[in-house]
This record gives sequence, structure tokens and C-alpha cells, in this order.
Amino acid sequence: MADPTRADVDILYRASVAVQRVFREVRSSPHRADVVGMGATGSPTEEIDRIAEAEIQRVLDAEGVDWDLLSEEIGAVRRGGGRTLVVDPIDGTHNALRGLPFATVSLALGRRDLGGVELGLVRDLYRGTTYWAVRGEGAFRDGRPIRTRPWDARKEVVFANLGHRATPRVNAFARRAHRVRSLGCASLEILSVAEGAGDAYLFENGPAGANLRATDIAAAACILEEAGGVVTDADGESLRAFPLALDRRTSVFARGDPAFARAGAPEEAP
Repeated sequence: MADPTRADVDILYRASVAVQRVFREVRSSPHRADVVGMGATGSPTEEIDRIAEAEIQRVLDAEGVDWDLLSEEIGAVRRGGGRTLVVDPIDGTHNALRGLPFATVSLALGRRDLGGVELGLVRDLYRGTTYWAVRGEGAFRDGRPIRTRPWDARKEVVFANLGHRATPRVNAFARRAHRVRSLGCASLEILSVAEGAGDAYLFENGPAGANLRATDIAAAACILEEAGGVVTDADGESLRAFPLALDRRTSVFARGDPAFARAGAPEEAP
């Protein structure tokens, strides 16, 4: 394959397939929820995450690429490359541990910040569906182009993080919406907007330290933007300069149609 971009997509695809294979093997194991250590972010690492992350590293070694690695479990790993592979081995771990069918592997390749992500690939670990995008080349689901949909208030579907840590702004956003969904898997919720199944996704927790990292959103944000959507924080500020690092967190407001931002943007609760 002469085109290095195509070769990069193929490598990420093979890594995602490898993760799905081991995910299917381990998800029925009685040890899948065993805590096997503490991740680079200070959170417990479950066995299911460790196995998925190890499989990604195995594929990178087998492919002979020198990309640096950034993952929530092992942190930042320097491998001598000029680009960084930003990894969420399993987005939706709690869903997977409870048998809820909303979990993905999320892979993004780029430099420095979200604006520097060159390509993103997300594989649905239950359905086997693969989404990807290369900057400037559009977004795809299993090889077919995807696009966001025009906003229509009468048919509106939005996604939001709900629960005791959700901010008043999120709760107000959900109350105003025509229909609300909450999957507990940020990448799938953003991708639902990208393919027109939803209109917007809002994630904002209090405290701010409970918000999302680059590992959670880097791949899906790239795909949404290539599908015609927009990703900002909850205040509407661009996330293009948000660093590819583990020590920063952000709220996220993703939408498919700029008209939604004008008519349905999140506001502070009264």
C-alpha cells in the first residue's frame, strides 16, 4: 500500500479487530472485573481493560510502527515516533462488566492536540461496526460514508450524561429535549450524532475533574467533524487546542447541525 494514510487506517483496523477478539473471550470470564492495578490516571485497572490494552501493544509491535502511545491504563509510552496513538482500550467498561451492549475500542492517531488528530477509528465491540475518518476525506461506517442530519425539533434525539454528578446545565438540557438517551459510552454517543441517529451530545460533570479526557473523545471527535458536525466544550469553546494528555479533562458539547447550536445550545439552569 503506497498511501501511508491508507496503511495507517489498516493498522488501526487490525488493532480494533484484535481487541474485539480478546474482548469476546474475556467478557464472560469471572475475572473480567478483577482489579489488577492502578492506571496512569490513578483509577483502578480492571482485567478486561488490561487485556485489551496489551493486545493493542502487541499489534503495534507486530506491525513495526514507532508511534508513541497514550492510554489511560499505562499512560504515555515513548516509542520513538513523531505521532501519538491515543487509546481508550474499552470505552464503556462499566457497561461491559454488567453486560450492557455499549462499549468500543477507540483509536486516534495524531500530534499534540485534538486539532492535530489525523485519523480516528472506533469499533463497536458488540455489533462489530467500525467507524473511521481521515482528515479531509470524510467519515465512514463499514466503508459507507456517513453524514450528520439537519436538526428538526419535532424529531429531536439528544444524548446526555445523567446521574448525581451531572451539572444543572445538563439536567436543564435534558428537560428541554424532545427525546433523551444516555448510553454511558462517550464514543458511541458522539458517533450516533455523526451518523444522524442523534442531534447532539452533552457531557458535563461537577466537579470538573470528573469530565472527559482526550482518550475518551479524540477518535470520535475527528469522525464527527469529518461527518459535518462540531465539537466544543459545554461553553461553546473550541476543543481543537485541547492537548493529547491525561492530566486535562473537559466537558463536551457535540452536535450535528449548527442550527441546533442556535436553537438548542446548553444553558445554565435557572
